[in-house]
Amino acid sequence: MSTSTLKQPPYTYDIVGSFLRPERLKNARAEYAAGKIDQAQLTAVEDECIAELVQKEKDAGLRAVTDGEFRRAMWHLDFLAALDGVEEISADTWSVEFKGPKPKGAQLRFTGKIDFGPDHPFLEHFRRLQKIAGGYPTKLTIPAPSMLHLIPCVRGKATYRPIDRYAGSDGDERLFEDIAVAYQHAIKAFYDEDCRYLQFDDTSWGEFCDADKRAAYEAQGIDLDAVAKRYVETINRALEAKPADMTITTHICRGNFRSTWFSSGGYEPIAETLFSHANYDGFFLEYDSDRAGDFEPLRHIRDQVVVLGLVTSKFPELEDEDAVIARIHEAEKYVPLDRLRLSTQCGFSSTEEGNVLTEDDQWAKIALVRRIAERVWGE
Repeated sequence: MSTSTLKQPPYTYDIVGSFLRPERLKNARAEYAAGKIDQAQLTAVEDECIAELVQKEKDAGLRAVTDGEFRRAMWHLDFLAALDGVEEISADTWSVEFKGPKPKGAQLRFTGKIDFGPDHPFLEHFRRLQKIAGGYPTKLTIPAPSMLHLIPCVRGKATYRPIDRYAGSDGDERLFEDIAVAYQHAIKAFYDEDCRYLQFDDTSWGEFCDADKRAAYEAQGIDLDAVAKRYVETINRALEAKPADMTITTHICRGNFRSTWFSSGGYEPIAETLFSHANYDGFFLEYDSDRAGDFEPLRHIRDQVVVLGLVTSKFPELEDEDAVIARIHEAEKYVPLDRLRLSTQCGFSSTEEGNVLTEDDQWAKIALVRRIAERVWGE
């Protein structure tokens, strides 16, 4: 196999992106929310904690580092609500049902034409990561375009009321086009800040794999197959802005809050639509439990890289190395080994609360992923 290929992202051992927040960061965020410290003081603590994280990522041998999503409360809402024409509003409950602890409720509302503006806070977040990384490769994670439609328009269908721009017979056309163009602007803006490895995180596909959720949505009159095709069209429209030397992947998630989840089901219901038609460079796919099904849907993968999430980030127990290697070779029936990679199934802290394991457990998982990858791919 080509060594040079393996050194391009996604890497043979990779990460989804989020890490457990240190206690002093959690405390600083609480003090900021209570008005006890100002934004500059909070940013200083964030910078210190991210600098420590980046050094640990480098020490772990990761090929690209993230900021752990340390400046966010949630993996998706912070980014989406900061877009032009979008705001976060409170809700009595979350729009999906986790099988355990529940995050605080929230919803999104459109207030005007959607776009990614030059003052979006994630641009400054990325600049700070670049400075901290000191020239070391970085990776940025943001929610996928589909999430901007899924949350208010599918999950929130019962209460969604379109603003004038997105009302009428052609309102959906304008909505999806505005979402796609906003993401085009985001891709170009991050590229101009030297971002070369970008990941779109996405829970929509996990929901569309779930038989119970499919039945519930269809009972509301939602044609999920049509929505899925529209999401792929919107994603591909956004990816038209991707320069040739930029890698954009996606992570498909079934929920990750305090080590719990909200979707189950294999990839078969969405495999042909997503894997055969979405123009991502790679797919980070959860495969850490029976809830994700088998590898057969991977037959729809074209020439993309598949990152197998065979090591769970939800629990501290370490997987058996030989068993994980056997599963990698099982997936090889559908995707050649030189286009397979390994990672944890998700990040360790999709929300600021974090999963139920320790930082030592977290780094033991990263070390395990690296050891297995080195055994399989030789690097």
